[in-house]
Amino acid sequence: MKLNFYITCTALLLALSGCGDDFLDKKPSEQLSKEQIADAAKKDPNLLNGNIAGLYSTMYNTETGGTTNHDDFGQKGYDIYSDMLASDMVLGALNYGWYSTVARYQATKDYTQNADYQPWRYYYRIIFSANTVIDALGGTDAEQTEDTQRFIMGQAKAMRAYAYFYLAHFYGAGYGDGSDKILPIYTNTEVPNQPLSTTEEVYNLIISDLTQAIAYLDGFNRTSKDQINVWVAKGLLSYAYAARGTNADLQNVVSITDDIISNSGFRLNNQDEVLARFDAGTGALLNPQSGFNKVTNPSWIWGVDLTLANNLDLVSWWGQVDLFTYSYAWAGDPKVIDNGLYAEIHEDDVRKGQFVDVYGDGLYWPINKFYASQRTKELDENEIGGQRSIIDDYVYMRMEEIYLLNAEANAKLGQEADAKESLTDLLELRIEDYDYVDALTGQALQDEIYLQTRIELWGEGKVYLALKRNKVTATRGDNHLFFPGESFTFDSDELTFPIPQAEVINNPVLNQ
Repeated sequence: MKLNFYITCTALLLALSGCGDDFLDKKPSEQLSKEQIADAAKKDPNLLNGNIAGLYSTMYNTETGGTTNHDDFGQKGYDIYSDMLASDMVLGALNYGWYSTVARYQATKDYTQNADYQPWRYYYRIIFSANTVIDALGGTDAEQTEDTQRFIMGQAKAMRAYAYFYLAHFYGAGYGDGSDKILPIYTNTEVPNQPLSTTEEVYNLIISDLTQAIAYLDGFNRTSKDQINVWVAKGLLSYAYAARGTNADLQNVVSITDDIISNSGFRLNNQDEVLARFDAGTGALLNPQSGFNKVTNPSWIWGVDLTLANNLDLVSWWGQVDLFTYSYAWAGDPKVIDNGLYAEIHEDDVRKGQFVDVYGDGLYWPINKFYASQRTKELDENEIGGQRSIIDDYVYMRMEEIYLLNAEANAKLGQEADAKESLTDLLELRIEDYDYVDALTGQALQDEIYLQTRIELWGEGKVYLALKRNKVTATRGDNHLFFPGESFTFDSDELTFPIPQAEVINNPVLNQ
């Protein structure tokens, strides 16, 4: 089927953002052949860096899910999907309707919905593009010995693993015993239609790709944080092992995250980087290093530096979430914290101040966690809705995730002293009195780590992953427009997308 995701670019170095929508349905007649790309790469492997750059741009460009919808803008769009599925992010109104089918759990019940198909198209586009690079380097099993080829292959395999990892979460109910058939696997661009593979087979590929990527990326010095280096690959591998969740996997999580914590050079954010603070008299912003809007943030392991050249505006993560950006959140579709989760944040926790009831209607906006960098005051009508063209950055992975994964894995292994150490390393930067952690054991300790994951990573697309790997139940607070007070288990139909209709129609061997 070629995944129905052929790239229509006519030259090797064109970024994916230059491709038209018609690549979704037919093989282009003017693209370079696999052989031509491979021949060019043999002469100058650096040419493939253009394809790698295209992979990274797919993560933040609009319409990369194959639609013109205003929730179609790459990874951060699907971070919003997952936060709403996990119920920690609330769609506060329906003036424009974006994300309504996700918040209503319609897209997870109806395989004809665009919100069901967009993630599928996006992640398989990443896979096809990664496979184009891998094929040009001799194929998925080809050994790379030269640094240039090793670094390119390492990034391509890591991106392929990243895409399969998210697909496995969106379209699978969790690892289970590994026997559920969830996704077709494609490891080159020439293979015909493939049937569904099991969760075990998908995770075996993810872990194999990331293990190889880590080996190949040894010595790679990236030029920008949007590129995958060895620390990003190790973070992704930690997530994959944690999701599969055997004791051996969990021990691998501990070892890898210990390595990242000790040797990566990234650190946890301090309070001035986590919470916006204001002068009591003038309302002036005192710590512009907050706002989670700069890729230079010392905790960001993976992210992208967005500039005017990226041409993003209201169709963006900032547009959909930030009150200070001219777009949907400001204009009437707020994205706010679940009231039940907000109530669980300790009063002495600085992160409680990240959320503000802006209009006195019981909706707590994340305006002191995320805000456009043009903001200078607490609340100024001239600054609300002020950012028109996006110059603020996207975060994909940060150090706090690594500490929480480390604590979670140690707790599940019964290594509770180590779990508490990692957890309190984080909490001492957030809460005045965190001594209560000392008394926690067993499931109570695991529950606390999960709660802190929900609080720390709210709005960043990571709680859905934690919900599925911890096999927990999401209960909606009373400020949800749909299903307030109702609970949904991690493996319920509401929390997992079905295989999209287009795939069912176009892949005749899907269920063989």
